[in-house]
Amino acid sequence: MIQTHRLSRTFGKRLRRNQITAVDSLSLTIPQGELFGLVGPDGAGKTTTLRMLAGILKPTTGNATISDHDIVDEAETIKQSLGYMPQQFGLYQDLTVDENLNFICDVFNVVGAAREHRIHELLDFTNLHEFRQRRSKHLSGGMQKKLGLSAALVHKPNLLLLDEPTTGVDPVARREFWDILTELHASGSTIVVSTPYMDEAERCNRVGLMYEGKLMACDTPLKLKQLLPGVVYALRADDLLRAERILKTNASVLDVQPYGDILNIIVPDESHHRQLKEQLSQHDITIHSLRPTPPRLEEVFIYLVRQYRKDSNLQQEQFA
Repeated sequence: MIQTHRLSRTFGKRLRRNQITAVDSLSLTIPQGELFGLVGPDGAGKTTTLRMLAGILKPTTGNATISDHDIVDEAETIKQSLGYMPQQFGLYQDLTVDENLNFICDVFNVVGAAREHRIHELLDFTNLHEFRQRRSKHLSGGMQKKLGLSAALVHKPNLLLLDEPTTGVDPVARREFWDILTELHASGSTIVVSTPYMDEAERCNRVGLMYEGKLMACDTPLKLKQLLPGVVYALRADDLLRAERILKTNASVLDVQPYGDILNIIVPDESHHRQLKEQLSQHDITIHSLRPTPPRLEEVFIYLVRQYRKDSNLQQEQFA
């Protein structure tokens, strides 16, 4: 469905110091029928990638195809079979739900009985029937997201590009939105969704982890977790801040990541369990529990980012 080869996009004039590389040599293959997650923090390049695939931005270098159509030369052809939902609500605030959907139907030439049936179908699908006469500016954040998705689905696209569709909505609305996406995926739709949330990434068939415009890793959530070296121990103890500082001096500790009242410690293998306890005890840290815990995508991503930063700093030092 999607094939990109060394796709890049920069902003700013060439040879200027303020030039920004938003996406850097992105190579991806996304087969038909996959639910693919593009995951990373703000500034990782997710939005720029989706805007290039949607034909809104032209790449600076590299190329990409969607269903064998070039995203630059055949952008208008691609748009007929593509649904794109931007991160910010992109419909008319002063129009009602019905009026917005009718407008999108006009854009894609969905007319007559087919239009009436499609709008009714989408309102059923997203549970927006009772709000169809409400102006979109008076909808909640979650309902606006559902309306945006409905608009992207009007012309029954083969491919959906969703840019952080659940950002800024409450947990219940997030769950409902993902239930809708799961149903769409089960019906055969190809979906590419960008998100900063690692729990949403777990729902995807495959995940691409992006940072500073680069694709650091791409695989199934299970295989990505296997990239984390060693084992993860969850520490509950008094004075976690001091415990973190102490553990970072241990050469055997690969990484330390705080999560609320827990400190996740990554070590090469289980033989380091006793060493961790002894080191903390020597510094009068009271340990409540120190147990192995299954790795999450969040640990993997943070570990890869820290390794990337270390490698980047090392290269800069060598260059200097």
